[in-house]
Amino acid sequence: MDREDINGFLASLEDLNANEHVFLDYTFETFLDPIVAAAELCQETSTAQWKRPGVDEDLRPVYAAKLVDFVVLESSGISTFYERGGGASEYIRVKVKIAHPLVNFGTSLAGFLTAAMGEGAFFSHGITAIKLVDVSFPPRFLDSFEGPAFGISGLRDYMQVYDRPFFFGVVKPNVGLDPKSFSELAYEGWLGGLDAAKDDEMLVDPAYSPFETRTRLVGEKRKAAEDKTGEPKMFIANITHDLDRMLELSDIAVSNGVNAVMINVMAVGLAAARKLRGHLGVPLVAHFDCIAPMSMHPWFGVSTKVMTKLQRLIGCDAIIMPGFGLRMKTPDEEVIDNVRECTNSLGKIAKALPVPGGSDWAGSLRAIYDRIGHRDFAMVPGRGVFGHPKGPRSGAASLRQAWDAISGSFDISDYARRHPELSEAIDAFGGK
Repeated sequence: MDREDINGFLASLEDLNANEHVFLDYTFETFLDPIVAAAELCQETSTAQWKRPGVDEDLRPVYAAKLVDFVVLESSGISTFYERGGGASEYIRVKVKIAHPLVNFGTSLAGFLTAAMGEGAFFSHGITAIKLVDVSFPPRFLDSFEGPAFGISGLRDYMQVYDRPFFFGVVKPNVGLDPKSFSELAYEGWLGGLDAAKDDEMLVDPAYSPFETRTRLVGEKRKAAEDKTGEPKMFIANITHDLDRMLELSDIAVSNGVNAVMINVMAVGLAAARKLRGHLGVPLVAHFDCIAPMSMHPWFGVSTKVMTKLQRLIGCDAIIMPGFGLRMKTPDEEVIDNVRECTNSLGKIAKALPVPGGSDWAGSLRAIYDRIGHRDFAMVPGRGVFGHPKGPRSGAASLRQAWDAISGSFDISDYARRHPELSEAIDAFGGK
């Protein structure tokens, strides 16, 4: 690519109509001159060929992606990702901002994904590793999406929970339980103080626990728990499936008294999740399955921050994400970025409830709250409730007691001396 060609893919922010562009932040590694590699990236993601032979034309001013910001981060003699790097002696790592004209894909989510994460980006010449780390959408793009139907404020009104985090619980054992046993465990969790019990992401409609039977029994137990506690309760049924069956399962769930559904968004696809949002009248919860393979390498794939933003955009009311702690293999700052992405300004799109999860229990609530810095989140223990030595009623009670200690500025160990469920949780999980 010669200098004239490179210049056709460079622009300043002042010269662009920001309302007609999506801005894509990438980090990438290259063995080329990094400006050349960035121009190649713009070319391959938009006007790979910008004129016809024998015709005096140039399609780049309107249709080409443009490089608008460029920072060299570091260099190394070893590639971070790609063994076939051309035998280069140096690999340069950069961060770039690219403005992609909205005219190329309009407000189509599939079109955006193809441009931002497709062949052009990940097979661009000379780039040995690349990661989409953030995206900013113009108002015209955002206005074409509905976003969460409930969001944080709607969920708080729906559940009548205003002065604390939400407490969700994954019924355990997560697979293998018959519907009756499953419903009884959920019921005990609700009586102890869970706001919501939920299916595990692996549980949908197996032969040992038919979806219709499980949701019918759980729906009955949910209403009984509401009557007994005087509190609204929620069951989140996993309906992750092929699109037609997913819509059928959502109808079955709602008719059986289930008042929220969950999908593994990447497993069903963003377009299918958006279709489901338009079909539902109950909250939609997203789970992070299938995101890790595209996000965990620091120099390749798509960041979890981008995936959180997209799940909020297509209408997920609550977004379960990898949380804090070693098991989830996610740096604290990445978790915080995802929590913030649920509530950052995004045009008219409502705020989604962040649900950072992974091996949590009553004793980890303080650390979650301190890191997040506010109450607009849910915690979602599994064994921390359903593995409590005295059962899920005590496990759920330990969560409420831990929050009472936090909100009352009590030391959790001192508070536990007067609250046996919390004390037993500390004995059972405190050393893990």
